[in-house]
Amino acid sequence: MSNTENPFIIELKDIHKKYLLKHAVRGIDVQIKKGTIVGLLGPNGSGKSTLLKMMAGLIYPTAGSILVGGRKPDVHNKQHVAYLPEIDHLYGWMTVKETLNFVAGFYKDWQADKAAEMLVKMELDEHQKVRNLSKGMRARLKLIVALSRKVPLILLDEPFSGIDPSSRAKIIRSIISEFQSEEQTIVLSTHSVNESEPMFDDVIFLQKGQIHTFDSTENLRATYGCSLENIWEKVYG
Repeated sequence: MSNTENPFIIELKDIHKKYLLKHAVRGIDVQIKKGTIVGLLGPNGSGKSTLLKMMAGLIYPTAGSILVGGRKPDVHNKQHVAYLPEIDHLYGWMTVKETLNFVAGFYKDWQADKAAEMLVKMELDEHQKVRNLSKGMRARLKLIVALSRKVPLILLDEPFSGIDPSSRAKIIRSIISEFQSEEQTIVLSTHSVNESEPMFDDVIFLQKGQIHTFDSTENLRATYGCSLENIWEKVYG
């Protein structure tokens, strides 16, 4: 991705995504600025995962146009984008170290030093089998896999889903400390609004496949006079 004068890493124009029986995303227009951490918030079925998969180039919109770093997402997107799916995509029979070495083989932008450093911060034993890790520890390992790549865009789909508070706190601290705003943008979908709030520069509230609200966290707090968690309750309550 070239560093042109375009301030936006992601540009969506009238994006729709239809499945057989479902209109998952309905006419979304949004531009996401480079160098920001953006929260993608909404209940299950609001279109968060569908939107992230389109940004990652894994699925294509039914209508509308999408640009990521000035180009249409496709199968080559993995060169520019690190995508962490909500599903557990790690191999249970590998050790933590084998997992990182395996992933490193796919990407020229892999940063082995960063992976080793995060392993220590996340308190993971490199010799342990993935199948023996708790859900929280597996979530930590998945995050290391995503954040150890030197790419302009990182997409995280529900990285805190169903994990313990201590792992959640560690993961959030790690995202904040590893984030390089001069070089990267992060879009993160989550239900854990309260803990995640300090991370977000901007927030998108999705409702039934449409954007309900998109603004900076600062403006949203000023407008509503409360925290993002309270805004969530007002939007979806």
